[in-house]
Amino acid sequence: MATKPTPRVRVPTQAKPGELIEIKTLISHEMESGQRKDAAGKVVPRKIINKFTAAFNGKTVFEADWNPAISANPYQSFFYKAAESGEFTFTWKDDDGSDYVASNKLTVA
Repeated sequence: MATKPTPRVRVPTQAKPGELIEIKTLISHEMESGQRKDAAGKVVPRKIINKFTAAFNGKTVFEADWNPAISANPYQSFFYKAAESGEFTFTWKDDDGSDYVASNKLTVA
């Protein structure tokens, strides 16, 4: 892989109680399918992100299973109804066992 996977997340810093907010995530990742060959003719090993999870204050609020057909640099967005202040934790799980994690705080007032 040419570059290290880099997660990026956009979460509003503040919301009103009961407000529906949109959360946008993107991770820079080549998503290698394992079906290509390199210049030497060797198969490039499969390396894809297969699971995305979003948790708020430790409780899972969104989960997605991804398959090899997903594009490079996958984007995921979802809506969340703000009820209390806390912290989001976003986790992307790779085929090789790697986890890429990002977190953002949300203040509800």
